[in-house]
Amino acid sequence: MVVVEVVVVTDQLNDSYDVVVVGGGAAGLNGALMLTRSRRSVVVIDGGKPRNAPASGVHGLLARDGMPPAELLERGRAEVRGYGGHVVSGEVETVARADTGFTVTLADGRTVRARRLLVATGLVDELPDVPGLRERWGRDVVHCPYCHGWEVRDQAIGVLASGPMAVHQALLFRQLSADVTFFSHTTPPLDDEQAEQLAARGINVVHGEVASLEVAEDRIVGVRLGDGKVVNLQVVTVATRMVARAGFLAALGLLPAEHPSGFGEHIPTDATGRTDVPGVWFAGNVTDLLAQVGSAAAAGAAAGAQINADLVTEDTRWAVAAHPFSAASEARVAELVMGSRRHGL
Repeated sequence: MVVVEVVVVTDQLNDSYDVVVVGGGAAGLNGALMLTRSRRSVVVIDGGKPRNAPASGVHGLLARDGMPPAELLERGRAEVRGYGGHVVSGEVETVARADTGFTVTLADGRTVRARRLLVATGLVDELPDVPGLRERWGRDVVHCPYCHGWEVRDQAIGVLASGPMAVHQALLFRQLSADVTFFSHTTPPLDDEQAEQLAARGINVVHGEVASLEVAEDRIVGVRLGDGKVVNLQVVTVATRMVARAGFLAALGLLPAEHPSGFGEHIPTDATGRTDVPGVWFAGNVTDLLAQVGSAAAAGAAAGAQINADLVTEDTRWAVAAHPFSAASEARVAELVMGSRRHGL
């Protein structure tokens, strides 16, 4: 017999849940999916500001390559709701410790209690202060060769140096195009090894600060240097400074720290996403600055499984504490454990 469940799509917010998931991107939704499939009560609170919103498609994700980010998230929300989870719009303002978990307060004044928290709020990309970069971000201003590289292959690509990995970034994009120019911008001079690497790969180096982008007919056509010279280009790549969205957790003592890569700030966790604060897990870019959609989703799934196991342990502890002791109950336990080898009472 096939049992068909009627799914009611709702934006309701109950008073309490087993788990509140903060952030409705790939990590948060996949964590919620694992939890709802384990019959946990879950709400995903989503601020509606996905990092990849400007991109035309998600890339490098098996069986979903090229899917628009909004469509991927809508499918994820439908799957979570299909297992009884709630997905609501809202911004989390504060989180405070409560007797049996946490109290989560939203910017509009609503509150909800949670036994556990999964934080998957992602990060903010801080771009260099060059006019035009933000407006073209995710279109013909890109940062990741694995997210956008195929789409800009064989074009004239300019690498705007903005950090210690700029040369590495230029070499990665050289794999995708023979026409790559390195702009030193405001970074320190190249050392001999870096200069030799760029020269060996045929990457032209332009010294001097980049003043702005040149745009015509809604596409980049070049960059203008501080001295007024224009270098013709079609694509600009830049390494952003990435900063975790986690200010609302300061009251719990969860503060951003410099990522070992030097790329920005993250919230440190162990390999499962567990933090130093009992009951709080993180997944996705908020802790792993370099995670793509697929790895962020996988981290969310792993954290969801860990949270469910943690709740099972707590549920069992409560059940044992509440279980009445008697001769009859001891005999029943002996029967379950020992079977025909049990002693008589």
